[in-house]
Amino acid sequence: MSVTLHVCTTCKANLPLAEGEQPLGARLHAALMAGDTPQGLRIVGVECLSACAQGAAIALSAPGRWSYVYGRLTEADAPDILLGAAAYAEAADGLVPWRARPVIFRKQSLARIPPLES
Repeated sequence: MSVTLHVCTTCKANLPLAEGEQPLGARLHAALMAGDTPQGLRIVGVECLSACAQGAAIALSAPGRWSYVYGRLTEADAPDILLGAAAYAEAADGLVPWRARPVIFRKQSLARIPPLES
């Protein structure tokens, strides 16, 4: 089963951008794409996750699993995000035990969304 990691590429974390500067979300997306992607994980850039005040934001989802939205992230968090995504991919229902989550996934969760009923 494929897990999708959506990355808001337009997140600026409510910070002004200098001329020609990439948004924080775009830099996070690039850092994640350059990392060691866990098996079964698709990393997809999206234009907005509507978490602008909490950017940069990501969302983890897969069919039949709980979904999560995380915020207040930077490109320095990319290794921990990939570790958390790998743990999520291994959890059949998307519920990773608290202590098995990276600290950023414990402290920077914005939302947990139940799986869709079929």
